[in-house]
Amino acid sequence: MNKLLIISKEKEKYLSLFKQSDLPDLEICHDLRKADIVLADPPLILDLLNQFESVDWVQSTFAGIDALTHPDLRQDYDLTNVKGIFGQQISEYVLGYCIQYFRHFALYEQQQQQKQWQPHSYSSLTNKIMVILGTGSIGCALASTAKALGFTAYGINRSGIPPKDSPFEKVFHITEMCNAFKQANVIVSTLPKTEQTVGLLNIETLNDCNGALLFNVGRGDVIDNYGLLHALESQSLSHAFLDVFINEPLSQECPYWHHPNITVTPHIAAISFPEQVFEQFSENYLRWRDGFSLLNLVDFDKGY
Repeated sequence: MNKLLIISKEKEKYLSLFKQSDLPDLEICHDLRKADIVLADPPLILDLLNQFESVDWVQSTFAGIDALTHPDLRQDYDLTNVKGIFGQQISEYVLGYCIQYFRHFALYEQQQQQKQWQPHSYSSLTNKIMVILGTGSIGCALASTAKALGFTAYGINRSGIPPKDSPFEKVFHITEMCNAFKQANVIVSTLPKTEQTVGLLNIETLNDCNGALLFNVGRGDVIDNYGLLHALESQSLSHAFLDVFINEPLSQECPYWHHPNITVTPHIAAISFPEQVFEQFSENYLRWRDGFSLLNLVDFDKGY
């Protein structure tokens, strides 16, 4: 019998889903030393890794697994994450704020409080260019949704090669990033945390964005704070919508809180719904039990 240990803030929900499932040869385990499989929120097991004596496979409940890929941590197990379930939520977040910004909805809300009747000229999303850093499942889903609302979507990745069935009009190599930014009305980072992405959006790369909006829904480390603030001050960027940060919760002393051209949200652009996570876990468990390759297997060297 295979033994599953669940370590998550949503543990009770996962236990309920397990009881409703019909996964063969699998039982719940409460002993870290005996578990074969761990279903976990990565930050919660960071300090427990060395206590897992029998673990073969860890299924992350998050897309982001950078907490577990540091080279000093053990890597003698298979690590998988969840994919393909966040694109809709990310699209709602990015496009919702885009529509609010370009149509002045927040301004009209303020005017209503003052009983002020004052229309303002606005621009449509049609023919605007959205540049998306990262052409994985989230980037592709966002590009497809953005196109449906009139955007032209450009992608940026490490190869410059479009993904299969690409929704992007163009895909730029990451070395061509600044050229893409010059054309952008909206820039969105969906990038994971790797050595190559830390500080990628800095004073040089954000210097000539022609007033674009910037969204960060990937990892906080991609943004250099000084570079971002300089770009907003110089109006290279018009506004930044930030959902992820190097340190969370965001420090009370951080200048982002009170900056008029920064919108802060508490890492809510996309969350892991247990039902969707457990569906992917169940499919992977059956593959693992029958000796097939796991889906969404993480490459520790690449960090994703």
